[in-house]
Amino acid sequence: MSSTTAPGAAANGGTQRHLASIAIIGLLFFTFGFVTWLNGPLIGFAKLAFDVSESMAFLIPSAFYLSYFFLALPSSLILKKTGMKKGMALGLFVMAIGAVVFGQFTTQRFYPGAVTGIFVIGAGLAILQTAANPYISILGPIEGAAQRIAVMGICNKLAGMLAPLVIGALVLHGMGDLASQVASADEPTKQALLNEFASRIHDPYMIMAGLLALVAVGVLFSPLPEIRPEEANAEAPSSAGATSRTSLFQYPHLWLGAACLFLYVGVEVMAGDAIGIYGESLGLPLDHTKLFTSLTLFGMLAGYLVGLVAIPRFISQERYLAVSAVLGIVFTVAAFLTKGYVSVGFVAALGFANAMMWPAIFPLAIRGLGRFTERGSAIMIMGIAGGAVIPQLFAHFKQSHDFQWVFLVLMVPCYLYIWYFARAGHRAGLPKAA
Repeated sequence: MSSTTAPGAAANGGTQRHLASIAIIGLLFFTFGFVTWLNGPLIGFAKLAFDVSESMAFLIPSAFYLSYFFLALPSSLILKKTGMKKGMALGLFVMAIGAVVFGQFTTQRFYPGAVTGIFVIGAGLAILQTAANPYISILGPIEGAAQRIAVMGICNKLAGMLAPLVIGALVLHGMGDLASQVASADEPTKQALLNEFASRIHDPYMIMAGLLALVAVGVLFSPLPEIRPEEANAEAPSSAGATSRTSLFQYPHLWLGAACLFLYVGVEVMAGDAIGIYGESLGLPLDHTKLFTSLTLFGMLAGYLVGLVAIPRFISQERYLAVSAVLGIVFTVAAFLTKGYVSVGFVAALGFANAMMWPAIFPLAIRGLGRFTERGSAIMIMGIAGGAVIPQLFAHFKQSHDFQWVFLVLMVPCYLYIWYFARAGHRAGLPKAA
């Protein structure tokens, strides 16, 4: 009897391993989607629990997204040492530590400690995302990367839709009534009410820390293959010197892509995390606004499903990105021209417009980087800091200007640049065949 494996069996085995790898990375995207999209509800939570101003409450997403800026490049160095698989497990462990720090300091109502915990969670995610995004981008042909990332996006946004509901049920229930009680209470009663409210966060975050550590162990012993980016994402040798570049500065499309991602994450956070504050500014009740993030994520989920079907079967990822940017402008203007729940609805609709932006921007920006893929991915991950800067500008300027004007003025230029990157920027400096 021959011991040779039949070609069909080998192909089936390879397909099964490929699907298993996608499923594991999908679990990771679900995990960091859940953690990331807790930031929106946590803005309102921090404002009440710590009795801080709106600008101070926005330190929650600011600390989270700034951690990417400071730690993405160190993450790429870590990944060079550990490899992508061990690096993803390390990122999950760091996130678990951050969850413990946040839960402990929040229970004590020590805001600097709580913000530090959020920063540490972001640090773990910086490692995880610096590995996971290029990993899924180059796990197959780069032309189909947007489709694979769309699957990851569905996992991410399902978790994101779940996160506000879970924290709403476990922590934020009765927030509107509590805010009224705190406003009319004497100082000792006020502090007692806020201490009880803040302590609700402890057990959910301890459980989350345990689950993150458990997933980390699972990834460490999983069948995920190691991928060599310099082989999987090599530059097409179609022009003189195309494969002999010696610096990331010789890839202008990467830097244009990093700027694009910076602006994209800014508008995504504005539509997702800041939508609650947007609703509050319209005079809508707290017990409704705390759930608005889920509306945006529902829009993003719908956008991912459309993108999954359309790319690259009917439209290229760069053309879909251009269409998405135009939709972003249309929905932003519509939100400006309307009021109440209708205006909030158009902000939530930005989730649909934003959905396929990351899946298109990331692979277009790292295309052809070869041995620079990890470092280039780290530059891209640094762009996530846009989620700290643009919402903070919104929180600052809305104090002295009409918040809908501020929203419009911040969002439209971002979408215009994303449109430019989709139309021309992603090709800058690349060989024509790329």
